[in-house]
Amino acid sequence: MEREQAQKQSPDSAAQDAVTLGEKEARRRAMILTGEPVKTIFYIALPLVFYNSLHQVFQLIDTIIAANMSAGVVSTVSFIGQIETMLYAIGSGLSVGGSIIISRSYGAGDMQKVRSQISTLFFTCIVIGAVILSLAIPFAYPFLRLLRMPQNLIAQGTVYFMLAITGIIFQFINTIYLAIEKSRGNTKTIMWCNMLVMALKTVLNIVVITLMKHGLTGLNTAMLLLPVATITAQASLTAVALCNLTSKKNPFRLSVRACTFKKTFLLPLTSLSVPVFLEKFIFAFGKVIVNSMCASMGSTVVGALGVSNRLGGFSTNPPAGFQEAESSLISQNLGNKNLNRALGIFYRTLIINLCIAAAFFTIMITFKRTIIMVFAKGDAAFAAEIDAIYTYECWDSVLVSINASVMGLLYGFGKTRISMILNVVRLFVYRISPLFLLMHFTNIGIPAVGIAMLISNGAVGITSGIVAIWFIRNVKRGAARFEL
Repeated sequence: MEREQAQKQSPDSAAQDAVTLGEKEARRRAMILTGEPVKTIFYIALPLVFYNSLHQVFQLIDTIIAANMSAGVVSTVSFIGQIETMLYAIGSGLSVGGSIIISRSYGAGDMQKVRSQISTLFFTCIVIGAVILSLAIPFAYPFLRLLRMPQNLIAQGTVYFMLAITGIIFQFINTIYLAIEKSRGNTKTIMWCNMLVMALKTVLNIVVITLMKHGLTGLNTAMLLLPVATITAQASLTAVALCNLTSKKNPFRLSVRACTFKKTFLLPLTSLSVPVFLEKFIFAFGKVIVNSMCASMGSTVVGALGVSNRLGGFSTNPPAGFQEAESSLISQNLGNKNLNRALGIFYRTLIINLCIAAAFFTIMITFKRTIIMVFAKGDAAFAAEIDAIYTYECWDSVLVSINASVMGLLYGFGKTRISMILNVVRLFVYRISPLFLLMHFTNIGIPAVGIAMLISNGAVGITSGIVAIWFIRNVKRGAARFEL
């Protein structure tokens, strides 16, 4: 009603607000909804896969840079990294929920609604990010103590955390911007934007290491410059995002007037986003618990687990890129009322992910020892800790790829509560419980961490496969509702 009144009062303004897709975007939308499925999946997914794989390389470079400082720095960065992920889960939840809703509207062809949803999501995220920032920084030290950060790490860890969390407002804006682009199938933009961030961050980190090696800065100062580099890199992407989102050439440009803080948008957004937030928050919080448990074996064990996770990412990150594309494609095709095509995208993505995971697993297991020594930097004890964990963790790659494909299916259908339950079970039932039992009732030692990772990742892969079979049968019988 308000929009109709505004249009009556200002016809020129209404015409100016009309959303018209460019020729390139119209072709991309037609391909998403009617193009050859496998070709479409690769077209949308490959930029994300390339980014995820490159992101893993840059993360490894970050870890190598930290390893050049000390094993203690690796442990500090790994511990704080999990906490960042925990708080960042709020932005991730909003991005996933918002992307599902926007993708449905985009697939349905309601472009005016898409613009309204984009503007509302963007401004909502900025407010929430600012609130988190104002609460996290003043209570940084007691928060880290509550999470049982090792005493020898907490002093510098507090300052590191305060710097790292400062960048959350930039990360929130960037996450929403990239979610908006993904909902439109514009994954090439996502790839180039993230490459900008990673390249800039790595260059700045290398500068920090160079300064330290030449005695121009101390170890503690160098460690604190790492999150500064991250903030700078993220801020550069925020600048790009704001330029794009406010450009007159963008048919979905931001507009306060286009915002619609109404139940018709906020309730579905909350319904979809809260389970994703809880899923990611609880899972990240659980990882902090795992880190705390590992710290009882020695502060460097936390770093060894972090390195093992990074190595495992070579096999699991490419399927994660296909998962992101899969969820977007499924949402768009459901918005276009094409259920069979949506399910077909899942089947094809599952096969692709299984093949990719198997190939990367073979490569990683072949060169495992060589890669581990790169991170150990001559520290035989640290290398032994990494090897003790990764020797077991690496075997879950194929099953993790099944879980990634099923998550894409559930996100695409808007079944975020089911995905939340799966990940909570993965953490508390399949990971923390076995780790606790192995630590307290066996003398296995550090390999217990790797065994717990293998159990949790393997078991959730099997469980998610069973859930997918059950869910698809219900969809075909008409028992599962996928409308928002």
